Amino acid sequence: MKNSGKIITKDLNLFIGKQHILKNVNIVVPDNKITVILGPSGCGKTTLLKSMNRLTDLYPEMVLSGQILIDDKDILKAGAEVPEIRRKMGLLSQRPYPLPMSIYKNIAYGLKINGVSNHKELDDKVEYYLRLANLWDEVKDRLREPASTLSIGQQQRLCLARGLAVDPEIILADEPTSALDPLSSNAIEKQFVKLKSSYTIVVVTHILRQARRIADHIIFMYLGEVIEQGSANKFFNYPEMDKTREYLKGAFN
Repeated sequence: MKNSGKIITKDLNLFIGKQHILKNVNIVVPDNKITVILGPSGCGKTTLLKSMNRLTDLYPEMVLSGQILIDDKDILKAGAEVPEIRRKMGLLSQRPYPLPMSIYKNIAYGLKINGVSNHKELDDKVEYYLRLANLWDEVKDRLREPASTLSIGQQQRLCLARGLAVDPEIILADEPTSALDPLSSNAIEKQFVKLKSSYTIVVVTHILRQARRIADHIIFMYLGEVIEQGSANKFFNYPEMDKTREYLKGAFN
């Protein structure tokens, strides 16, 4: 029987040497919702996000145990196809990293890797994904310009469009607005809200106001542990744990 979640972790632990970073993490990330992983800096939010697409593999000192189920398949099992796991997930980092090429080629690059070669189809899909990221109207006359000429907020939306172009099922976003001005942050948030009907979106943030604006589901972490999780309404209005109530009152950040 299928579990009721797009991503589920069971007794997930992560060590760096003797340092226990993630401690018996058991979470459920629902499909077609915005799940916000919330908590103060250094509590393990980004590490948990990286474990979901096995970016932790890039750090040999990190030792993972437990299970991470994506569509009921354990991605930590020996023999799991890591490129296929990562293909399912678009990743948005704290700072945008557009490819050192034109705006157009930033989107077309992933499309070509996935076998799209017809020029008309490429043009149509580039426009489609730039529109999905609410960027088309701002760049349609600049497609051959280097991506580096865009503002940092536009670059972040370009990176979102580039991630969507490889047709993922999940969007992982690690503090995606931390380097952006308020207008650009608002644009990214609005796009997430629009996109959730088609994608599972997981956002790491330590900004309570942002979580209140966009979250459907909250996972609250503190010192590597999950303290509380559930609907955003329940978390903000009817928290169960003392640590949650302290955090919401601003006792620590």
